[in-house]
Amino acid sequence: MSSIFTKIINREIPGRFVYEDELVVAFLDISPQTPGHVLVVPREETDKWTDLSQEITARLFHVAQRIGQAQIEAFKAERAGVMVVGFDVPHTHVHVFPANSVEDFTMRGFSPESDEALDAAHAKLTAALTEL
Repeated sequence: MSSIFTKIINREIPGRFVYEDELVVAFLDISPQTPGHVLVVPREETDKWTDLSQEITARLFHVAQRIGQAQIEAFKAERAGVMVVGFDVPHTHVHVFPANSVEDFTMRGFSPESDEALDAAHAKLTAALTEL
């Protein structure tokens, strides 16, 4: 059975994509840690990040770093946070989010953002990525 991320990648479920290539995609998290929270996901459906090939792992973190740089600019954040948790969806994903304090790193079980807030975050981040 396909993961929810595979369904998003295949456009069976809508997603607000900010990046995609032949190995990985990145889209906004609908329940963000902070506004602009992105999930960087390999196209290959692999449960544990430690089971990914070196090529995919390198690409995943290269893209996460680029997105983090754009988040710092777009959201005027002190840092970009990154976490690999993996218990909620059995498909590797890297959380990348604007962070201003250690409290931004707690997995608090956020409520889904409104479409308007997600659209605004998407526009800001897409513009910042274009500038890089």
